Amino acid sequence: MSDETQGNALRKYWEGYKEFWGERFSFLNNYSRFLNPETPLPHWDSAVVEDFIASDPVHGPALKTAREAAKFGAVGAAVGAVSTAGFAWKYSRSLHGTALSFAFGAVVGTTFGIEVANHWYQLYRLDTMAAQVKFFEWLQKKA
Repeated sequence: MSDETQGNALRKYWEGYKEFWGERFSFLNNYSRFLNPETPLPHWDSAVVEDFIASDPVHGPALKTAREAAKFGAVGAAVGAVSTAGFAWKYSRSLHGTALSFAFGAVVGTTFGIEVANHWYQLYRLDTMAAQVKFFEWLQKKA
């Protein structure tokens, strides 16, 4: 009997835990229908994205700007990874230290690059998540 009571208490705690974090990450619900669709989304490439940008005058420019901003993150990752790994190798000659600094530099470089892009393109004024959701909806309708 005590095992059953303990199981119910644990289940009640788990439900509260899921509800608490579900509220904090509710923005993920915007993507849930695209991450686990009934029928998979068709494959898309840059030409399909350009078609959407040309067809949607409201969300197209926001999506185009978000795609350009992602390039800042990729460049930041490359610069951060190579530079920190280079310094680590130069001063330590430690393979595992160089690998860790490569990974850490990539993460920091990506974060810094995305922040630079956020201010460069003023992404804080755009609703890039809505543009991505509209693109996925458009892709679903097109399929």
